[in-house]
Amino acid sequence: MRVIALLVMAVALFASIQVHGQGAAAPSSSTAWGPLQLLDREIPAGQKRKFRYQLTQTFEGSFLDTVVFVARGAKPGPTLCLTALIHGDERNGFEIVRESFARLDPARLSGTLIAVPAANANGFRTGSRYMPDRRDLNRAFPGKAGSDNTALIAGILYSTLSEHCDALIDLHTGSFDRANLPQVRVDLANAKALELARRFGATVVLGGAGPKGSLRREMMDAGIPSIIYEAGLPLRFEPMEIEHGVQGVRNIMIGLGMSNGQATAPTPEARIFSRANWVRVPLGNGGVFYPVRKLGDSVRKGDFIARIFDPFTDERFDLPSPLEGQIIGMAVPQIVFSGYALVHVASAPVSEARAFRPE
Repeated sequence: MRVIALLVMAVALFASIQVHGQGAAAPSSSTAWGPLQLLDREIPAGQKRKFRYQLTQTFEGSFLDTVVFVARGAKPGPTLCLTALIHGDERNGFEIVRESFARLDPARLSGTLIAVPAANANGFRTGSRYMPDRRDLNRAFPGKAGSDNTALIAGILYSTLSEHCDALIDLHTGSFDRANLPQVRVDLANAKALELARRFGATVVLGGAGPKGSLRREMMDAGIPSIIYEAGLPLRFEPMEIEHGVQGVRNIMIGLGMSNGQATAPTPEARIFSRANWVRVPLGNGGVFYPVRKLGDSVRKGDFIARIFDPFTDERFDLPSPLEGQIIGMAVPQIVFSGYALVHVASAPVSEARAFRPE
């Protein structure tokens, strides 16, 4: 009963939030552009704030103890939302949000930036990918009343993001000792989302709707263009991947008319792929894994992409690529077992998959 009551209170709180001037277009002249009221705080136009976000002092509510960054522009415009650390071990995203916010001058901003840099704050502190109840927050959206702690938090986040965001960038890294080439994931069938992905300027863009229950997919289902930026390894801060992400956020803000400046070149069509497959350890070939290719390498079908040694017999197994494409993800050298995902290969460029191209 306490969980149900908490969720009802959270939804009621977010329903009362007043945000003026939403939408990609500037509000009409009859709509005044003024301060933003958010979580009992007021953010005046032309200013930015960081404040603690904790809904209640109860045991369940304590896991909402994160921070919110808000910048209210001096001029009207759209609202861009950033989320990071939905998986608590994916730390690059936190720094992308922090750096993007630090460099932002609200006096020159048109619109609003709302950021939740540590959605899974407990996981950020402990290095855990999952929530305290051992569930994946990025499979729990849009949340569910009267359910587990993860669904409770997902519902609170989703209620405000889906109501107030005009576009969303969700920030991630690789998982479980795997690194991701800087990439954007997007539903290629949605023209607005694809335009966000291209403007971001990632090394590659990978198509796909995303798994059900993920924030990106649920926001897209709510009609809000959303993308994921994936880059680097978990459990560390990587300056190059972070800087690439900061530049991508800036590119999108320029594209939305929120900021002035010169954006980097958009991702070319030739680097947009419609699918990707993980190449896994074949049955009976576990052992010590070493890559023989690098992130970003192009491979042909049959090219060797990994090498596995059996440490007991010294027998070597060379793993060929089953398809042609580009390596966008890879495990670090480690002990691996049958079925373990080693190398992620993107394939089918959009020029060869016109059905995925929006009108």
